[in-house]
Amino acid sequence: MIAEHNVTHAGSDPGELEEFTYDDQIVRYFAYATIGWGLIAFLVGLLIALQLGLWQLNFGLPWLTFGRLRPLHTNAAIFAFAGNAIFMGVYHSSQRLLKTRMFSDVLSRMHFWGWQLIIVSAAIMLPLGITQSKEYAELEWPIDIAITVVWVIFAVNFFGTIWKRRERHIYVAIWFYIATIVTVAVLHIVNSIELPYSFLRSYPVYAGVQDGLVQWWYGHNAVAFFLTTPFLGLMYYYIPKAANRPVYSYRLSIVHFWALIFIYIWAGPHHLLNTAMPEWAQTLGMIFSLMLWAPSWGGMINGLLTLRGAWQRLRTEPIIKFLVGAVTFYGMSTFEGPLLSIKAVNSLSHYTDWTIGHVHGGTLGWNGLLTFGILYYLVPKLWNTELYSKKLANVHFWLGITGTGVYMISLWVAGITQGLMWRGLTAEGKLMYPDFMETVTRIIPLYWVRALGGTMFIIGFCIMVYNLYKTMQSGRISEPQKHKARRLVSVTTLNASELGSKHRLLEGLPMVFTVLSVIAILVGSVIEIIPALVVQEFVPNDKKIKPYTALELAGRDIYVREGCYTCHSQQIRPMVSETLRYGKPSTIAESQYDRPFQWGSKRTGPDLARVGGKYPDMWHYRHMINPREIVPQSIMPNYPWLATANTDLDVISRKLQVMQTLGVPYSNDEVKQAKADALRQAEKIAAGLRAEGGVNDAELEQRELVALIAYLQRLGKNGGVE
Repeated sequence: MIAEHNVTHAGSDPGELEEFTYDDQIVRYFAYATIGWGLIAFLVGLLIALQLGLWQLNFGLPWLTFGRLRPLHTNAAIFAFAGNAIFMGVYHSSQRLLKTRMFSDVLSRMHFWGWQLIIVSAAIMLPLGITQSKEYAELEWPIDIAITVVWVIFAVNFFGTIWKRRERHIYVAIWFYIATIVTVAVLHIVNSIELPYSFLRSYPVYAGVQDGLVQWWYGHNAVAFFLTTPFLGLMYYYIPKAANRPVYSYRLSIVHFWALIFIYIWAGPHHLLNTAMPEWAQTLGMIFSLMLWAPSWGGMINGLLTLRGAWQRLRTEPIIKFLVGAVTFYGMSTFEGPLLSIKAVNSLSHYTDWTIGHVHGGTLGWNGLLTFGILYYLVPKLWNTELYSKKLANVHFWLGITGTGVYMISLWVAGITQGLMWRGLTAEGKLMYPDFMETVTRIIPLYWVRALGGTMFIIGFCIMVYNLYKTMQSGRISEPQKHKARRLVSVTTLNASELGSKHRLLEGLPMVFTVLSVIAILVGSVIEIIPALVVQEFVPNDKKIKPYTALELAGRDIYVREGCYTCHSQQIRPMVSETLRYGKPSTIAESQYDRPFQWGSKRTGPDLARVGGKYPDMWHYRHMINPREIVPQSIMPNYPWLATANTDLDVISRKLQVMQTLGVPYSNDEVKQAKADALRQAEKIAAGLRAEGGVNDAELEQRELVALIAYLQRLGKNGGVE
């Protein structure tokens, strides 16, 4: 069992007995935030799920379209709901494991309010289209700086608490918290290096394949070190506490920790399999992803076997149910993840809803159920009462686990159906389903099933909110309980013989432990990232590839703002079915000036890498205003505001100047004349639209839709690739 009292080891120098209290108010704050932001994240997720089945639910408003709400949902689920849950558990468990109050109450409050301010800023900016369009890193540079500041506050508070601890050894949960704090800092800083061109807009320093590799090194490990390692730390604390049993295997926890943090960091390239990324990087990502099976399942086994003595309570204690369910979903997700990282399997699953189902199995099943179990454990303790209703908690459990299962299975079926239809060929070697919309409409009924699963999950969550509210209402917040423990005098006198193992010695030296953790995650990072910055195959300089014109760049920024990348990829894989459907496979050089890269993660619509010149300008004009005029079965939102809003050309010279600074070969004259050049190109497109379709708009050349058309018509028309 986790020790709750300080133990004096043989040969140690015990200090004086001290009295102290824990800061549980900060834990209550994060509990409130977890519940509140969780409801918002889940409701936005349900809305965008319904939008895929019924396009009218985009409401014709720019800030409510799928493309803008989808990043809001992911950020709210990851950083608002899961983030606050992490901090709730870390602040509660760390104080008890280290036998001390947090290092600074002031830093704790600064952390809480700073994090909530960041979330509110994201909730405002993302629907307004202020985004970098990088998965899980959409927030623009001012918020990136704020995240860095708040994370440093958290780190100082956490490591300060370790420094003033009264427990000699740091327990396994603390190991995972340490790995989370240092790795998230490295990931965020490296991936968020950008150069602003205005108060709220910027371009990343990386481009094309470099940006893709750095982004998915970050994106995959954001899942690893924000949605996995901290929750494993919580698992190692709350499962033994709830089961009233010790962790099953101390040795297994050691292997689990070090193997996981070393291997996980290498796996990012598996998000870019079968693309233009160099083959060696793809193979490296696949191999390390497969290796993840072992430590991940080691952790799952350790968690489940810790509960083995509590099986008799499984029928009566809902907390145990939630913990067992969470660890089971963790095992399922960490089996499926490496499976999807096999290149042959990935060729079927990538860009499909199968991946979406996989991700939600982890977030809803693993992170969600574990968080709910912790809340059911913590709230009665923090309010000094009993849980209001175990029956309601049991109802919540079955709704949550059934809803998650329905969600996952519906998207597994949808994704496999998509993948098979996309690659289906006739006996003559032609596409069996040449009309992309047929592959979309076939799975719309499964989107409704997915929405049903999500609704069940949300109903269960609302039941929990009511249950916890009634629990809080029936309890009371009393004066903090006083605890006693001996002051830790010295750890430098410890040696391996006194403690029984070398790792036990390391647990008494947390700063050394932290340094070794940093080294473990930097090895794979350096080996993957450095080649992306210096190796020639990663850094193309094909002079046939011309930079975007000023108007095309403005149109590209509009494309990014509207979240078009959430439904469209710009990466044709070297597969027969893809080349038949879209054209020649994509090359590294084609995206060498793309900041950010646009290879995509999901195809709700067709790939756009070769769309340039495929349709006349008027086709794009009508398609953006009302897609159903062109494709009657389309589920794409209407974008009528693009035909009335003006392109901001006053900042276009600054954009080209920043790009020039980043290495894009714009001449000084092109930078100075950017606005005039953009207007000339816009006037040409506008004249064609007036002649072709009789568009009656005196200021047509000023409109955002004209700039967007310029960008779309450029795609695939570069460097001789036709």
